[in-house]
Amino acid sequence: MSPQEEGRESLMGDAQREFLDELELLRQRDEFSREQRVRRYLEVKRQGIIPDHHFSQASTECIDLYRDGHFIATVMATQAVNEGILKLVAERNRLPYKERNFRDYILDLKTSPLLDIFPYACLEASRKIWDSFRNDVHHMNPKVSQIPFQKLAKENIQRLALVEREVFGGNFQDGQLVPKHPLYWDVSKDGTAPVFLRHPRV
Repeated sequence: MSPQEEGRESLMGDAQREFLDELELLRQRDEFSREQRVRRYLEVKRQGIIPDHHFSQASTECIDLYRDGHFIATVMATQAVNEGILKLVAERNRLPYKERNFRDYILDLKTSPLLDIFPYACLEASRKIWDSFRNDVHHMNPKVSQIPFQKLAKENIQRLALVEREVFGGNFQDGQLVPKHPLYWDVSKDGTAPVFLRHPRV
């Protein structure tokens, strides 16, 4: 074997060892954190079916992020998905969501036009997600070093679940999904709608 061939074999051997070492490390981490991950997963009372909108995948990934302990990312994602849902609701109800004062207009807990559509608790949950250090997190301001992200992530994921249960909730009758608010489901003339299937236990 030439020196060049020996060098290539050595590099391949090093890469293989590094791969196996990293695989074992991930296995150990997974085993160590498994119970905590399952507990966090079960804390999120999310519905298994939501409409197939542009933010549906991101909404589902919020669950995975929280389950796996990525609390900063959970806060960021829940804020973004919450805003996506609010814009969808505002648009479908012909409310001017693009105004500069969207937060105060749509989410004012005393005068919001959404109070005629949703329960107060739903609007309050959405408002709290919006107000959960949104600008500091979005812009990574120095204040983020003082934010209790684990606590906030749990609160936000549960608030988002409440919002989604209200906006996208429904029940089954004769094997068919009957949305609570069909306006947000893109129901076609034949009565079907594109759906996003999520984790079976969520």
